[in-house]
Amino acid sequence: MAHEVTRLSTEQNNPRTVAIDRVDTLEAMRMIHHEDTVAVEAMEAALPILAAAADEIAARLQAGGRLFYAGAGTSGRIGVLDASELPATYGTDPMLVKALVPEGYATLHDARLGDEDNADLARADLIAEGLSAADAVVGIAASGRTPYTYEALRFARERGAFTLAIVNAPHSRLETVAERTAVIDTGAEAIQGSTRMKAGTTQKLALNMLSTVVMIRLGKVYQNRMVEITAINEKLEERGAKMLSELTGADVDTARRTLLACDGHVKTAAAALLCDCDAKEARERLVACDGHLSRLLREG
Repeated sequence: MAHEVTRLSTEQNNPRTVAIDRVDTLEAMRMIHHEDTVAVEAMEAALPILAAAADEIAARLQAGGRLFYAGAGTSGRIGVLDASELPATYGTDPMLVKALVPEGYATLHDARLGDEDNADLARADLIAEGLSAADAVVGIAASGRTPYTYEALRFARERGAFTLAIVNAPHSRLETVAERTAVIDTGAEAIQGSTRMKAGTTQKLALNMLSTVVMIRLGKVYQNRMVEITAINEKLEERGAKMLSELTGADVDTARRTLLACDGHVKTAAAALLCDCDAKEARERLVACDGHLSRLLREG
């Protein structure tokens, strides 16, 4: 297994950065920046897989399923970050998208904690979450071989859940078990083996795209606005009123009054203003359109 690790593309030495410890600070940053651009360009090949996965995941969430991220180390932390931002950004239930890491979130502050080689932990975590065939599991691993992540995907697929692997090394173990695999071949890191760099950057990009498009498919975006937010403080109230004014053409005072009448929920207020109805009717119309404001406006 150790020999297998040394063959991974993410573990190779990068000839473009061998002098990084001898150049000045600006040149070192230029070297790293160049490697980052290489990593971003590598995303292109993975987009069709990520798009297909987003549609599958959105369909499952629309039908009542949930999404789980599974990863260890940097990959696990990136999963936690993405999942934790969705409730504030898109008004989701915190249980809709959840990240799983070996031995729990208490290990995140210390890379020495959390046994990523313990496959039993992955099974136990998914069982504890009540994983079902209605759900989806995304496994994230730069190497594509982390036992915790591998077992999460294997067990999830066995249970009938949709599975996606996001990896940075081609021809990995995760490809053999996941239903779909997005391979983002970032190659050798600027600092050998430091996969928090290029690999981690692309994992963040991939999850950003995946979860954002899923939220769009669930009707939580209108045009390019985050209309699912609820104004719970003065700042969000001002932001929401301005957004409503821009989307509907109403003056800011009218937008603010409508927002308050709709309990601070921007999408409901937008529906009320655009359909010239009260909050109750706006909510009913949105429910009939599965929460899609654009569909509501098309169908009347």
